[in-house]
Amino acid sequence: MVGKINSAGLIGLDGYIVEVEIDISNGIPAFDIVGLPDAAVKESKERVRAAIKNSGYDFPVKRITVNLAPANTKKEGPAFDLPIALAIMSATNQIKNEEIEKYMFLGELSLDGKIKPITGVLPMTINACKEGIEKIIIPFENAEEAGVVKDIQVLPVSTIQEVVNHINGEKSIQRHYVDVESLFKSDNLYEVDFADVKGQENVKRALEVAAAGAHNILMIGSPGSGKTMMARRLPTILPDLSFEEALEITKIHSIAGFLPPKTSLITTRPFRSPHHTVSAISLVGGGRIPKPGEISLAHYGVLFLDELTEFEKDALEVMRQPLEDGIVTISRVNASLTYPSRFMLISSMNPCKCGFLLDPSKNCTCTSSQVQQYLSKISGPLLDRVDIHIEVAPVKYKELDNDSTSETSQEIRKRVNRARDIQLERYKGMNIYFNSQLQSSGIMRFCKIGAEERELLKGAFERLGLSARAHNRILKVARTIADLDESEIIKVPHIAEAIQYRSLDRKFWNGE
Repeated sequence: MVGKINSAGLIGLDGYIVEVEIDISNGIPAFDIVGLPDAAVKESKERVRAAIKNSGYDFPVKRITVNLAPANTKKEGPAFDLPIALAIMSATNQIKNEEIEKYMFLGELSLDGKIKPITGVLPMTINACKEGIEKIIIPFENAEEAGVVKDIQVLPVSTIQEVVNHINGEKSIQRHYVDVESLFKSDNLYEVDFADVKGQENVKRALEVAAAGAHNILMIGSPGSGKTMMARRLPTILPDLSFEEALEITKIHSIAGFLPPKTSLITTRPFRSPHHTVSAISLVGGGRIPKPGEISLAHYGVLFLDELTEFEKDALEVMRQPLEDGIVTISRVNASLTYPSRFMLISSMNPCKCGFLLDPSKNCTCTSSQVQQYLSKISGPLLDRVDIHIEVAPVKYKELDNDSTSETSQEIRKRVNRARDIQLERYKGMNIYFNSQLQSSGIMRFCKIGAEERELLKGAFERLGLSARAHNRILKVARTIADLDESEIIKVPHIAEAIQYRSLDRKFWNGE
């Protein structure tokens, strides 16, 4: 007796078809699974046997061989429990076989026959649709996630009995729909807002410029000056998510197992804030069974590194390549996986070990050499990838006691959206989406300045002692400021403001 059921596995962010083939023959009773199964798949034998028996069906006391094809790809996770059980029941004629090739089955089994949720359902559903599968049966808790794929019938179930009754035509399962458009209609997607922030207008402006051009930003200030509070509000002014972006973000969180229950799509920009004790593997991804790391979970969103100098040097250095390329590649003996990591890096740090070097009301107890030693924990190559440095001063009491309302995140986001639209139009067909991606040739072409602007930039270099790496950063940031002003050319005020966002080079890293 032979049975065959369609299921799916994961390679990186993409699903692939797995054919669950089964052969039941006479001989000494045995239950073997082949096709490179991992420990979780091998253990499915006991779950499948108990689930079939406890659901009131017959489990054959014969020699059972299960093959998971393709046999040269490692199979991981408990998602094959349900298809293995159904393949056995198909081979023993307990379910009909007429249209079973039109289905894909996914789900982990409890010993009593209930079907538990699994991770990675969204990418597997997308792949099933591309491969021409008409219907997919999944755990009930995964229905919202899979329901965003329109061109396949999503059938959520809770027990084996529901699946068998549906296939045998005794009781149909209702198709699950998700209204994708309604998910993006809410105007109050975020719990925080820039309207809550008192004072710090210069920092708000720097964050607006960073959001408009997708520039990485470093905030330096004393403890309690509001760095973390403002960093958490940065996603609220980033451009609106498109459906394609939301789909890719949701796929990553689904695979990592971080998708909240009963969530269809993640419709807000991710904000990830790992603790400074995070390891390099947790930050970029990997492990024995490779999973996306924090930089991939922050894809199309924000990665916030608070207390930057406290992070392990190795963990910070591994971010350099993903920051440049927008992807991270994890190589293992049997596979090489690539995860997207196009995120904005926002980091914060104290200006010195005691934290009060920039505080006008408190005295710094650090010596000059101690300050330099503290700041040297951040490498030059990593700083090269940060376009904006901004000083965050402590908030004064009169600003806190002010009843006037600040500008809302929604108002700021409108300007950011307009600036991003200008950049998309300018770089159409060039595989560039925002100003921070410009390389040297692009800067020469799109960041041209006149004689007056050139003279201002030259004077700043001579007076402030700015580093050579600051030149391109200033021009890219000035291009973004001009876009916020809806100006085709970069003018003197744009250059002047951009220079202010590099003045910390002079104050700290040049030893002054």
